[in-house]
Amino acid sequence: MSDKKTIPNASIGSSAENSYKKPETTRRSFLSWLTVGWAAYIGVTGGFFTVIIRFLFPNVLFEPPQTFKIGYPEDFSSNSVDIKYKKQFNAWVVRDEESIFALSTVCTHLGCTPNWLPVESKFKCPCHGSGFRMTGIHFEGPAPRPLERFKISLANDGQILVDKTKSYKWEKGEWENPESFLKV
Repeated sequence: MSDKKTIPNASIGSSAENSYKKPETTRRSFLSWLTVGWAAYIGVTGGFFTVIIRFLFPNVLFEPPQTFKIGYPEDFSSNSVDIKYKKQFNAWVVRDEESIFALSTVCTHLGCTPNWLPVESKFKCPCHGSGFRMTGIHFEGPAPRPLERFKISLANDGQILVDKTKSYKWEKGEWENPESFLKV
């Protein structure tokens, strides 16, 4: 016989020790937690790569078109500035006695957007006080040069077509170019 004494139906350790003992992990619970862990890992990794891929494609598709039609020459009254294209296309349409031209809404000083003041018949930049006549020529403030003009022409259907991809600068003598204004 062996020297060890065995006590039948007795559990090892005290009852207080058994009450703090964690239940054993079963194979089923282990596999379910493993599945949850992998799903979380795949979700976080997928989200990360989605952000990285989205970062590689800039938002250039949300810019307004650079070439647009503004209507017929008869729609613009003489000696007036049409400001309805200022917000959407960043352009003013000006008609004087003999021509129609499109001016850029960007101040040549620091790039602010001047406002058209019809009572004073001038464009006034709110940032630093530059003033521009209806023709776009600067006459007050720190702006170093006049506003730029955009290419303007008649489309096949008779409407005026403004093309912002081509601009004309007064100081280079480009305002004399026939594409910088439209004779009416």
